[in-house]
Amino acid sequence: QLQLVESGGGLVQPGGSLRLSCAASGFTLDYYTIGWFRQAPGKEREGVSCISSSGTSTKYADSVKGRFTISRDNAKNTVYLQMNSLKPEDTAVYYCAAVATTEATMTSFQAALYDHWGQGTQVTVSS
Repeated sequence: QLQLVESGGGLVQPGGSLRLSCAASGFTLDYYTIGWFRQAPGKEREGVSCISSSGTSTKYADSVKGRFTISRDNAKNTVYLQMNSLKPEDTAVYYCAAVATTEATMTSFQAALYDHWGQGTQVTVSS
């Protein structure tokens, strides 16, 4: 069974940091573009960051540029999202998603392209 499992969410004060992990089981992430999306209460889901299967291309939402860093460790079948300088507006449920691709540099925030999704992890930024 193909699964993505997010972890690392929690409650953090403004200015703090968290590292989210997205671990895959049942398949290898080597040929998958991975995206991180988030959804806050009452808001639409939005793309936060994504990384190509080769790891050479990354994409960030303007709201997180310079604060978040995406990376992947294919040996561990895991993708990470390092989140620094967190703000209250970063509060949301964060989801990772995977799409198989033959294009090693493909990145996309089009959620409809992704066919595997995790269950989400809550990130709350509050004092």
